[in-house]
Amino acid sequence: MLASNGLRGARTSLAAVVATAALALAGCLGGVTSPSPATTDPPGTQGPPATTATTPTPTASPGPSAPPFDPNAISVVLEPYATVTGGPLAITAPDDGSGRMFVATKAGQIVIVRDGAVDPESMLDISGLVSTGGEQGLLGIAVHPQFPDDPRIVVDYTDVGGDEVVATYRLDPADPDRLDPASAQIILTVDDPFPNHNGGAVGFGPDGFLYVAMGDGGGGGDPLESGEHLDTLLGKILRVDIDATGSGGAPYAIPPGNPFANVNGARPETWLTGLRNPWRFAFDRLTGDLWIGDVGQGAWEEVDLAPAGVGGLDFGWDRMEGTHCFEPETGCPTEGLTLPVTEYGHDEGCTIIGGTVYRGTAQPLLVGGYLFGDYCTGRLWAIAAAAAGPTPVEPIRVGTGGEGLAGFGEDAAGELYAANLDGTISRVIATPR
Repeated sequence: MLASNGLRGARTSLAAVVATAALALAGCLGGVTSPSPATTDPPGTQGPPATTATTPTPTASPGPSAPPFDPNAISVVLEPYATVTGGPLAITAPDDGSGRMFVATKAGQIVIVRDGAVDPESMLDISGLVSTGGEQGLLGIAVHPQFPDDPRIVVDYTDVGGDEVVATYRLDPADPDRLDPASAQIILTVDDPFPNHNGGAVGFGPDGFLYVAMGDGGGGGDPLESGEHLDTLLGKILRVDIDATGSGGAPYAIPPGNPFANVNGARPETWLTGLRNPWRFAFDRLTGDLWIGDVGQGAWEEVDLAPAGVGGLDFGWDRMEGTHCFEPETGCPTEGLTLPVTEYGHDEGCTIIGGTVYRGTAQPLLVGGYLFGDYCTGRLWAIAAAAAGPTPVEPIRVGTGGEGLAGFGEDAAGELYAANLDGTISRVIATPR
């Protein structure tokens, strides 16, 4: 899942499985590729490799009126909001007026937080299905855009055999605060032979399709080149339609416009390539742009950006690590690659925790800023989303969130929260510098 090179930076003290997790979250080597999706439509038979593909994006609501974001003018602190046991990793919220946030834990539970209070009973407990060793666990959660009319929640976890599983669960008809364990439907299984570089983030785009982050399968330097090979799902971000029926009868189909759907031998689910371990991604609520925090190997951590509706981009792993040559024997040509919009070196940290572009209203100083952090050092940085482009911008350090930072998430109003493996869920607060 997380981290870069070696077992470093794991100093978060947690109980049981979470203590083991913290060590592995700071070490990100290992692995070869061996994809085995459960149900997909077959690849097309002809067609040249795609570079970009566009799909329609719904018009976003205008954001709050605010001056241009200036990271040099703010300081960010994480204000404790709730405590969740089991190692919280991912935060999301339904837009249903309930005021709930759903928190996925490494140990295999989904818990509800509302107004800073944690429900005593889990919304879902699949701990018996989840492997929690190393970088494994319940890694991602996403709420269907039509929730609760469509009562499905998507989870991404590593099963007891070490495979990565994407599945849906439905609300219990008798209790809107519980998911029915018997409703589980596995929509994708990928063989990940090493317990790291899992990716694990899932989310619905403004187009209504499900996006899934897959790490390169592990292994120092991506030995099987899975980030660049189109015949594997590893080292990619996938885009699938779970509202349509695929060839196997499961809710898993290939959306129109997927850039490799007609490329011979390519996996048609692939939307973006050249990724090492895209642990966290998020869509900008205003623009629909996709921001990706991709964990580096031994020297650089990077933020990648895919403009709204644009697929087929290659972010360069393992030819490049960030904007730097990783395979000098190739000469590292950058033609055809999309390089990071920002990066930082391992003198500042070792494992990027991708965040999001803030579009809420409670923190006007943050509007238009992309905030992210580092697991090992807890440092927080920001850049102006509007400044992102072909030339990388220097990230500005805006605060420290504490070692063990594992993820960011938004509530229904777009307010930003952070999850730490020590159990702390925090509000993100910005003040003038």
